[in-house]
Amino acid sequence: MTLIDLTPRPVRDDRRDALPVAIIGAGPIGLAAAANLVERGIDFVIFEAGDTIADIVRQWGHTRLFSPWKHLVDPASRRLLEATGWAHPAETSLPTGTELVEQYLEPLARLDEIASRIRTGVEVVAVAREGMDRTRTARRERTPFLVRLRDRGELKDLSVRAVIDASGTYRSPNSLASSGLEPLGLPEVADLVSHALPDVLGRERARFAGRHTTVVGAGHSAANTLLALAELARQEPGTRVSWLIRNASAVRVTTSADDELEARASLGARVDALVASGAIEVVDRFEIVRLEREGEGVRVVGSRGGEIVDHHTELVVNATGFRPNLDMLREVRLDLDEIVEAPRRLAPLIDPNVHTCGTVEPHGFAELQHPEEGFFLAGMKSYGRAPTFLLATGYEQVRSITAWLAGDLAAATAVELTLPATGVCSTGDAPGASSCCS
Repeated sequence: MTLIDLTPRPVRDDRRDALPVAIIGAGPIGLAAAANLVERGIDFVIFEAGDTIADIVRQWGHTRLFSPWKHLVDPASRRLLEATGWAHPAETSLPTGTELVEQYLEPLARLDEIASRIRTGVEVVAVAREGMDRTRTARRERTPFLVRLRDRGELKDLSVRAVIDASGTYRSPNSLASSGLEPLGLPEVADLVSHALPDVLGRERARFAGRHTTVVGAGHSAANTLLALAELARQEPGTRVSWLIRNASAVRVTTSADDELEARASLGARVDALVASGAIEVVDRFEIVRLEREGEGVRVVGSRGGEIVDHHTELVVNATGFRPNLDMLREVRLDLDEIVEAPRRLAPLIDPNVHTCGTVEPHGFAELQHPEEGFFLAGMKSYGRAPTFLLATGYEQVRSITAWLAGDLAAATAVELTLPATGVCSTGDAPGASSCCS
């Protein structure tokens, strides 16, 4: 008996299997899932909450990725594109998010087989089984999923065969407070708190120029923003930069010396140099408790060494990382690790409390399965609160998932993935960490 013999096959039901697969999110992983389904001849529909495909990538489009092009293009997508004459960008160059969208994701989304199935401006607000809440079991695996949609203000229900949730985590930032709860007073100063990776040197320049900005977080998103703010301070008099971290050490974004992603490996050294020069002020061992409006700025109240202290600033950038939004999945039977909020069989491979810098073990549908047959988290959302995710990992996930949906168990279980060293890295504090994919 082989491993394939022991692998659970998808339960077949003629009515359900005639329905399309729902893909939530038209970002890199959602579109890769679509490309793989095209090659398998399986119908699908993609729901994107933004007004355009890759809406989230566009928001941090000014940021240059750590990964070169050779790790950024899904193999199935590449086959479909090259059949139309598309040319793969130079494999060793590092694109910005905008270049990733314009040179790869937009041409992919324009392919006839995919474009006709994309619905933008449509938010998935809930997923359930048709006519069943999560407590009912009889014939559950044969029952279609029900996807509730908000389509330009109107709620609609659609029955689908399976669900691949590749909606990501960018819209669900971690809290500024160490407790995981929002700090007291946040609603009163929300207009002075920025999302992660603001376009400091571009479209948001006027907001930050000549002002004192405090970046909260110790991951790579924080480092990218610190570098941009330091450059803005060099160009614009009166611009000040503070870096607020929870631990005693300011060297929190430095990765392993043998990191094959050179752009990521150099990030810590560049931030270090700016700290040493005084261009960035470090406020260490500071845990935020409360935020208060103070004139045109913010008084940040925190605990430092057991004492209550204040930090005064004008703007705050929340670069504390992200978490999955699970609210829309309350009627779906999930099996999530209680720490990382990733699928239970995947969590041990990526738990930042266990792993230091190293590679991600190849994984596919088996590690991503839930008790709800036919439902999968894929991409960044599958990593829960773990800090580091590479697009190549998500591409292999959806390749394996779509093979399983097609009943090709040999392909689904033959999971192979070669990642650059440091596919998973701990920044020492999971709640304050952030994605390395950008």
